[in-house]
Amino acid sequence: MKLGLIAGNGRFPFLLLDAARAQGLAVVVAAIREETDQEIDRRAAEDDHITVYWLSLGELSRLIETFRKEGVTKAVMAGQVKHKQIFSSIRPDWRLAKLLLNLRARNTDMLLGAVAKVLGDEGIELIGSTAFLEPLLAQEGVLTARAPNDEERRNIDYGLSVARAVAGFDIGQTVVVAAQACVAVEAMEGTDAAIVRAGELMRSMDEDASTFHPGDENLLPGTPTLERNLTVVKVAKPNQDMRFDVPVIGLQTIETMIRAGAGCLSVEAGRTLLFDRETLLRRADETGIAMVASPRRD
Repeated sequence: MKLGLIAGNGRFPFLLLDAARAQGLAVVVAAIREETDQEIDRRAAEDDHITVYWLSLGELSRLIETFRKEGVTKAVMAGQVKHKQIFSSIRPDWRLAKLLLNLRARNTDMLLGAVAKVLGDEGIELIGSTAFLEPLLAQEGVLTARAPNDEERRNIDYGLSVARAVAGFDIGQTVVVAAQACVAVEAMEGTDAAIVRAGELMRSMDEDASTFHPGDENLLPGTPTLERNLTVVKVAKPNQDMRFDVPVIGLQTIETMIRAGAGCLSVEAGRTLLFDRETLLRRADETGIAMVASPRRD
């Protein structure tokens, strides 16, 4: 059987490619010109069972024609396509333009769900991207040497309620919390950018708190009203479609948390992929970050 792989950015497509090849599958890669790493060409050059076609965002008809020509009847999506790319840089062909005109809402789930239906109508079934990567899913419990402290546990509980509400509207899947107050909510910019924004906001608050102005005699200079310990909470969407937009945590997220001053990360068990798990957890332990996989809520 030939597996179709619609490849976005990052390492996800390469992990899925390795897993599919380990199962003896030939893989036809539809590489997105605006997103996919050029390394995919080298991988194809080293393996006769990998074929790569480069397509631009919006070339839905060409994607279908490519898969049909190659005899692909099952395909997966792996790797991020930046949301701002989807809604600002895309140049749709006639088929995708028609699809976009009929969408009830311009969100990622609606768009990708419609693309999946079009592929299905053409005899190409879009299957879950985790079908080949089950061992990478986070298992419930504390994942690092340090468990969240009481304050972080309260932040997680609060963050889960906010993140699940936000994810339900397909706005984003991550919130950053301090002292049970929401500091940042992920939207189109992505998880890492939301964490960076939270860190910058907290630093600006620290600067404001350290400034003493005449007339402030009744205030204690440098005394913050918000505890500076940031907690990052990432969830899956309600009824998450595991065929696309699966929550992913990698080493880059941990490095971003370090720079932002975030000390705790909560992900959703069974519905979050952990890339480079050993390296990721080792780096978290080195820097004292607590990481926990919270129980999923169906």
